Amino acid sequence: MFWCRNFIKISTATKAKSPITTNLILTSLSHFSTANQPPVAAQPSGLGPTKADEKPRVVVLGSGWAGSRLMKGLDPKLYDIVCVSPRNHMVFTPLLASTCVGTLEFRSVAEPISRIQPSISSAPGSYFFLANCTAVNTESHEVHCETVTEGDQTSEAWKFKISYDKLVIASGAQASTFGIHGVKEHAVFLREVHHAQAIRRKLLLNLMLSDVPGISEEEKRRLLHCVVVGGGPTGVEFSGELSDFIRSDVHQRYTHVKDYIHVTLIEANDILSSFDDRLRHYAIKQLTKSGVRLVRGTVKDVRPENVTLSDGSEVPYGLLVWSTGVGPSPFVNSLRLPKSPGGRIGIDEWLRVPTAQDVFSIGDCSGFLESTGKPVLPALAQVAERQGKYLADLLNKIGKEGGGHANRAKALDFGDPFEYKHLGSMATVGRFKALVDLRQSKEAKGVSLAGFFSWFIWRSAYLTRVVSWRNRFYVVINWLTTSVFGRDISRL
Repeated sequence: MFWCRNFIKISTATKAKSPITTNLILTSLSHFSTANQPPVAAQPSGLGPTKADEKPRVVVLGSGWAGSRLMKGLDPKLYDIVCVSPRNHMVFTPLLASTCVGTLEFRSVAEPISRIQPSISSAPGSYFFLANCTAVNTESHEVHCETVTEGDQTSEAWKFKISYDKLVIASGAQASTFGIHGVKEHAVFLREVHHAQAIRRKLLLNLMLSDVPGISEEEKRRLLHCVVVGGGPTGVEFSGELSDFIRSDVHQRYTHVKDYIHVTLIEANDILSSFDDRLRHYAIKQLTKSGVRLVRGTVKDVRPENVTLSDGSEVPYGLLVWSTGVGPSPFVNSLRLPKSPGGRIGIDEWLRVPTAQDVFSIGDCSGFLESTGKPVLPALAQVAERQGKYLADLLNKIGKEGGGHANRAKALDFGDPFEYKHLGSMATVGRFKALVDLRQSKEAKGVSLAGFFSWFIWRSAYLTRVVSWRNRFYVVINWLTTSVFGRDISRL
């Protein structure tokens, strides 16, 4: 190339010249090489305030049951919708336990946000950001965010700001550890798809390791001992799924270790305490019959290979699943907003945060303030879903009445407050057995069923609640495949 030959000639000619001359020539060449390049555009700092002639912006923090139902119901003709969440999908948590043992595939319980609200990926002013919210400035109507990073090979987290007209905090809660030493380090929770994947990989790894020659019987029993802490619906359903997996698949495909694998469920009080007493006794009978050992006690310490109970006894384990309820996340604790009993974000009857204009909160991260006189709602998917639907209708009403932009809804009538009516509870306790309790409360009268018919109702109800027809198809195919060929035991 012509310019390259000239560069070589200039470099050769300058060898005999002074260093000052050489530097001048090289500086000139450097300037020449970059003079015609376009300037690098400055990275955007975020999304600024909307203008009066633009659609108002609703920012949703979270993609759980509450946030997803809200986004599904929002009218994209009235609002630009921006979602900030560390995951780009909603998890259908009632069926998550089934993915741990291969009854369902993981994608069957994950619904992409772009399918729940298509405008997120198509409308010019609507976005999804894979990020965490780190702070909320209610005075300037801004949220501060930071992109999600995983591992050492990812780029440095990018910080940005988003201005909002309406903010909905639906960031959920985190698993409660009650400050017990070793839980975060050694136990696996069951709230996300990656938790289910970790449980499945650990379970299958222990099955394979226990079959290796030279493993002592004591170590084999420890590796194959699955301990579940928490006797709520999640803990009971996982124990039932696991015992069914052991009887139907492990006994056939791991015959050398089938007599060593066991499941223990530890609960401080009564299992399924919100259910009818008759149903609880049925659940205990079925779990015991399927091989689940029930232990009543409180965990005081968790170590890499065993847990210590309140009576001083030690329980060795190869897999420890922690399912003892939820509590406020560090993000919720950091917000300078009023708190309800239990540390949740305090809200009024219309799901508003009363001290912050245009800020709402729904789902497990929120709770009614004591001044409302309303009871603390349980951390259930049906509560979050109902709140999301109510708030979507309310925001659509506000938008139609011209109150969508910031500080424009002060004088509007919000209509009827949010009212929650419990539709009942369901839980599976093993193969072809489930509980259905349709009472509005434990003291109220109503229908309560147990057995095969309840199991049929349980499956039918959850199948209709799966968000999309795509995932309903996946779930049905997975159930049929499992019933004909058994569960897949590949460790991927």
